[in-house]
Amino acid sequence: MKRLTLRTAALRLLLAAGLPVLLATVWWFASAGSTDVYWPPLSTILETGREVWTAERIAADVVPSVTRLLLGYTGAAVLGVALGIVIGSFPRVRATTEPVLEFLRAVPPPVLVPVIMLFAGIGDTMKIVVIVSGCVWPVLLNTVEGVRAIDSVLSDTARSYGIEGRARLGHLVLRSASPQIFAGLRQALSIGVILMVISEMFAASNGLGFAVVQFQRSFAIPGMWSGILLLGLLGVLLALVFQTVERRALAWYHGLRRSRRAS
Repeated sequence: MKRLTLRTAALRLLLAAGLPVLLATVWWFASAGSTDVYWPPLSTILETGREVWTAERIAADVVPSVTRLLLGYTGAAVLGVALGIVIGSFPRVRATTEPVLEFLRAVPPPVLVPVIMLFAGIGDTMKIVVIVSGCVWPVLLNTVEGVRAIDSVLSDTARSYGIEGRARLGHLVLRSASPQIFAGLRQALSIGVILMVISEMFAASNGLGFAVVQFQRSFAIPGMWSGILLLGLLGVLLALVFQTVERRALAWYHGLRRSRRAS
């Protein structure tokens, strides 16, 4: 059994790493010897990235970006789940707020950046508010749907046993809606990375988005490409961390699905 598990893990790792390695190899050979200033060889980009992204540069640009992203993402998660539980639990509240929510959700978050700058300035607060304004919708709407889909038998059983208040919220509502909530959090994570970069491109003195724009404006094209690659690697790292947290938090749910498939 242990050997089978190791073999399965090795096969998954090979499949996950195979396509990125293939694409990097194709890029390496396709760009080798390129003299186009906008399309430098991959070897030049990697060498420039090694020189540019030192520990000091990471502390100056990457750490502030990640901090803003985590603060905005956490704020959106708390706000989205709290509002989603309220709206999903009360049909009248849902009927009243649904048209407004659909309208606000349809507004592209980057369009709000100039508006938010008017009220929040151009500091870190503006960037965090921009991330919250874009990330909150998938969390909120998925939480509403998760709460609406709670099994009525489970709900009636909890009520008949006198499970109310915090106990009902923790053991029934949040637990039943958690697969939908995590689906919304997964969507919000990629939106958050995009908005982090966009908000730093508008008005900033540091951050990954600011650095990429500065490289582009100074025609440091290999540096610009190295910043884009770093953003991609940051996205992959955040996705892996999220998957680990999700796997642990929803272990009961994945176990239930496996048992249903096996039966």
